[in-house]
Amino acid sequence: MISYYLPSGSKIGVGYQVHALASELVRQGHQVDVFSNCPPVDGATYGHHHIPLSGSMRTFRFALALRKVDFSSYDVLHAHGDDYWLWRRRVPRHVRTLHGSCFEEALHIRGAREKLRMVALGFSEVLASLVADVTVAVSPDTLRWTPWVRGVIPNGVDTARFHPRPGLQSEVPSILFVGTWGGRKRGAELARIFSEQVRPAVPSAELWMVTQDAPADVGPGIKVLGRLSDDELAEAYAKAWVFCLPSSYEGFGVPYAEAMASGLPVVATPNVGARYVTRGGRDAALTELEDLALPLVDLLQNPARREDLQGRGIVRAGAFSLDFVAAEYVRLYRPVT
Repeated sequence: MISYYLPSGSKIGVGYQVHALASELVRQGHQVDVFSNCPPVDGATYGHHHIPLSGSMRTFRFALALRKVDFSSYDVLHAHGDDYWLWRRRVPRHVRTLHGSCFEEALHIRGAREKLRMVALGFSEVLASLVADVTVAVSPDTLRWTPWVRGVIPNGVDTARFHPRPGLQSEVPSILFVGTWGGRKRGAELARIFSEQVRPAVPSAELWMVTQDAPADVGPGIKVLGRLSDDELAEAYAKAWVFCLPSSYEGFGVPYAEAMASGLPVVATPNVGARYVTRGGRDAALTELEDLALPLVDLLQNPARREDLQGRGIVRAGAFSLDFVAAEYVRLYRPVT
């Protein structure tokens, strides 16, 4: 596998997904090596090849460095990014996963320089989709920018780790957020809405934020949990009453699926990933950012509504179980004869 990101060196979601998929494939009996700029993940069961780089433009230089790697001993090259220079066939099967669209992200990201960077990465995704033998996207709407790509394989969730745990729920009404304070995850906006609208309506409510870039003073009732291990994150899902991630853009949105698998009602804004994971809002509450407080207060105060979305979410999350996703990729790894 190729991935610039891994959890050992980055908080980017693609790295966590690569780590989870590689681990599951090893568990199923396959040999997997991951080529990455990040160091090895502690306890990882797959092989790791470090491609060290420093300085600026590292993601683009990582792609260039991959041209010097001899992949000929492998049966499959599965790229999760940065394979656009690998246009000459180097392995029997070259698979590419589009974990979203940088063109789509460019529409939502702030700053001219970042928009330009996203557009450049978007063109690299187009080139990569033509280089690979087969390309899949993680959600149907991601195909908007590469209409010649037909396949969709969603991101996976380890349902052995993320599942309902009756009896662990917190005594106080609680909302869980997983993401960044700034940028497209909009943690700062959620904290403002919680302080101005949710907590006045539910004075005992708490907002738990799994984030690393929050300011020191976030306001009453808001707890910053920092970075959590996988087991700590699973416990946070089990304890919270409601999950909320009001991102302006997600290609898939693994936290939505993790929350649903954990039996947690989800509140989200209608981005590409949230619409897919929640079946257009049938299995969650989708609303625009300015209306976010309404479903949050309703779910904190209405046990029947929470129970309804819990049941819907658990059923929907079954479509994203990691063993199912890994099996879909194994099927794709086999060349068509």
